[in-house]
Amino acid sequence: MEHQEIARILIAGTGPAGLIAALGFADAGFPVTIAGPEVSAPDGRTTALMTPALKVLERLGVFQDIVPKAAPLKVMRIVDATGRLIRSPVVTFRASEIDEEQFGLNMPNSVLGPALAGKVAAHSGIEWRRSMVKAWHLGGDKAHAALADGSEIDASLAVAADGRLSPAREAAGISTAARAYPQAALVLNFGHSREHGFTSTEFHTETGPFTQVPLPGNRSSLVWVVKPETARELAALDDATLSLRIERKMQSMLGRVIVEPGRQIYPLSTVTPLRFAARRVALVGEAAHVFPPIGAQGLNLGIRDIDDLVGIATENRGDPGAAETLAAYDFKRRPDILARSSAVNLLNVSLLSDMLPAQMARGVGLGVLGGFAPLRAFFMREGLRPGSGFAALAGGLRKPTRQR
Repeated sequence: MEHQEIARILIAGTGPAGLIAALGFADAGFPVTIAGPEVSAPDGRTTALMTPALKVLERLGVFQDIVPKAAPLKVMRIVDATGRLIRSPVVTFRASEIDEEQFGLNMPNSVLGPALAGKVAAHSGIEWRRSMVKAWHLGGDKAHAALADGSEIDASLAVAADGRLSPAREAAGISTAARAYPQAALVLNFGHSREHGFTSTEFHTETGPFTQVPLPGNRSSLVWVVKPETARELAALDDATLSLRIERKMQSMLGRVIVEPGRQIYPLSTVTPLRFAARRVALVGEAAHVFPPIGAQGLNLGIRDIDDLVGIATENRGDPGAAETLAAYDFKRRPDILARSSAVNLLNVSLLSDMLPAQMARGVGLGVLGGFAPLRAFFMREGLRPGSGFAALAGGLRKPTRQR
């Protein structure tokens, strides 16, 4: 088939989700145009990518660029650090329990972003227009985008990777259910005197999670969820005082703490679109789901969006933006996105709740997880690869029992 006969894919947005989508579609043989400037603002955050997401990056040829600057996640712990009447026991998840070497890798965004941008810029099948989409015209047979630089693009399918406020989503007439939380995340990196042992610890507090995630060497990243005014107060502290506050909060688990420059504050909210595709536009990444930073779900879920969308488009090469194709994508993504969003939002709300039943439900849930290894293994498998927990459970049930 001639190159120009294949349906063009237009990707709006040049964050990690947009860049991964561009590489995914180009590797599947589609001509791709990606619209948006190169991200240049410094980003001190880190991203924990689980093994299935890393396999996608490996397939796209990006994995080897990020491994040397990433830290493996081998153990994940949940510690109830609330001062409440009913508290949960410590729950420890070990990758070795489900025969995995690690759950994934934690890497600085300043490593991931440039590695993806470099691959996209060098890919012969991708045209990168370094200008934002100014206006959308979505017709029955094509998506038309007018760019801020005056140029225009027609495509069979527009991929909205343009973030939580997604103009492409709005142009497609997809409404959202949104909620702002009375929380903000303080994000920073810090050095510590003791080794982390490739263990991530999520302390659950009354205001939200306080999560330490390992980085290479004796360094970790921190996401500390508190009230917005507290986040501003913490960010204004001098290095020595903030270091001491963090050290005490994590019960000196990693010894002496020294915060690094570059503190960022992010308000927390949840956004769920009522559908995930319409009128030649398919949503991926934060255009498709926004929820609090609990349990490392964000970009992992976005990569599953992209993987499923590329797969469905490949089966419908003639017109990957057709209504039936978009309906198939919506149908495929809906259970995964809604299940993850609901679980994270429920856990977050239970942390904020002073109501005893909510505390008890969380305590019982984490208590059962901590004490019952098969259930813990199920949740770990399910957390990594949706459906694999059920598959392992079914496999275990099907094993023949020996007669005595």
